[in-house]
Amino acid sequence: MDRGTLVKEEIDAGAVFAREFDRYAPIKAAFWLKASGDDFRYLYLTSDRIDNLNRYEAYGEVVRLAQALRLADLDLFRIKIVSGDNPLAEAAAEQILKYPDSTGRRFASCPFGDLFVDDGYVYPQPLPVAA
Repeated sequence: MDRGTLVKEEIDAGAVFAREFDRYAPIKAAFWLKASGDDFRYLYLTSDRIDNLNRYEAYGEVVRLAQALRLADLDLFRIKIVSGDNPLAEAAAEQILKYPDSTGRRFASCPFGDLFVDDGYVYPQPLPVAA
């Protein structure tokens, strides 16, 4: 399900996962990106509480949550954790501020942070509750 356009099921599964991860480390921004040149898209979770010193622990929480939630539309190996000052996190935070009433912001074929992306989606804040 990863090579085509991001679908609603993936967006919903990512929202469920991000809400649960938010209990571990408050989410600054959550978003999907498929960078140009990458074969896959990734769910990025960003938090000001994540840095190089505790990133390994944060990935431990990703594994724990993935095992507990068992979301069919979310691949554990397609989740990336980045600090809140990462250029991608800052680009997502700008989108959230720019479109505060959005139900989510989809974009394609454009620069985003320090990447050029083929496909992307930024979740609104607060994170949505799945239908």
